[in-house]
Amino acid sequence: MKTRIEADSMGQLEVPEDALYGAQTQRAINNFPISGQPLPESFIRALIQLKQAAARANQSLECISSDMASAIDGACSELLESSDLMTHFPVDVFQTGSGTSSNMNANEVIATLATAKLNEKVGANDHVNFGQSSNDIIPSAIHVSAAIEVTKRLIPALEHLTQTVREKGLSLQGYTKTGRTHLMDAMPVRLDQTFNGWAAQLQDNIDNLKAILPKVTKLAQGGTAVGTGINAHPEFSGKICQELSALTNVTFAPGDDFFALIGSQDTAVALSGILKATAVTYMKIANDLRWMNSGPLAGLGEITLEALQPGSSIMPGKVNPVIPEATAMVAAQVIGNDAAITIGGQSGNFELNVMLPVIASNLLNSIQLLSNSGHLLADKAIATLTVNEDKLNEALAKNPILVTALNPIIGYLKAAEIAKKAYKEKRPVIDVAAEETDLTREELETLLDPAKLTKGGL
Repeated sequence: MKTRIEADSMGQLEVPEDALYGAQTQRAINNFPISGQPLPESFIRALIQLKQAAARANQSLECISSDMASAIDGACSELLESSDLMTHFPVDVFQTGSGTSSNMNANEVIATLATAKLNEKVGANDHVNFGQSSNDIIPSAIHVSAAIEVTKRLIPALEHLTQTVREKGLSLQGYTKTGRTHLMDAMPVRLDQTFNGWAAQLQDNIDNLKAILPKVTKLAQGGTAVGTGINAHPEFSGKICQELSALTNVTFAPGDDFFALIGSQDTAVALSGILKATAVTYMKIANDLRWMNSGPLAGLGEITLEALQPGSSIMPGKVNPVIPEATAMVAAQVIGNDAAITIGGQSGNFELNVMLPVIASNLLNSIQLLSNSGHLLADKAIATLTVNEDKLNEALAKNPILVTALNPIIGYLKAAEIAKKAYKEKRPVIDVAAEETDLTREELETLLDPAKLTKGGL
């Protein structure tokens, strides 16, 4: 591989000849051969957009020349439009805890492109990074990338899933099934009630995400090294947020306290908690679907999920609930990501949190997984499932728990005797109740009607 010599404050070293980055990025590549995984593209894009907004803000504040700002601005646009963006950002997630290596990676790449446009040296530190520190721009990039991904990807995915669940439930309101508590037979429920329960869970998560967004869109930018704002124009924080809002179509504002936003990652931890709760909702829906679909002969067999692929390499004809299974694995990963983010959030040592890259990576991974699997769960499981009505009715007819409806009339103990006898003799509860009580068959048919029992009341 052909190389060139680059230098930084620590001296000279070799860098690949065609690389846009410089010495500090190369040092990070050499120092951190850990996971082989760079920070997510959504984070890198947010970082570049912050650099672009900074150039525009610094120009308007007369901190850098118009030509210099224009060159930096153009370099950022070129990167954002590039089809091979991530080839220029190879720094590993597991790096310096401030994310300085990734910040300098961006500064060096942008400076190289801007220098070519301006035909004049554009400095990675002196110009691209003007008014900034890794300590405020990396926390800001976490907030910016998370806000954009939640707003433009996750909330729309959740809204699509919620709407699909509600519409499917509406189409199934004529079906009544045996309810289950502790995985044991319980009072009957309608399928639309089950689906509406899922939709309500999902809507709660959407509401919680929307509620936290005003905090996520508050940025540390302007606090620079420790929160004091040293080396940044006093109006820089407001100006960069204005420019960034115009670039992203998401409204950002300076944080209320830069010390809090640089020294902690409490907002990221709180957002991750909502993502974890969303994952728990996904897991509940996925597991309900798997149980209801189980069989087709030896399981519940209440519904049939769309057949998407062969389920076994050895058992012909087997079909598995692959979308719910994939969704459950997503949920497990998001819950694990939250644990890493929580530990990362504890590493706010004095004036700086020093686990920023791993927080960024896990947070954005959770958002991506929940967004993608939400669409699949909606379109390839919920929307396309069918109901096995014969199975539903077969279980309902023999469900001894239906006798609960007779409690106000014959009492709990007598009802329990009837339930036990019906179960022991494998007979419909209505037949046993007709023998064991003074109620007429007609009265029992009304009292024990499963559909009526789903409406509650006495």
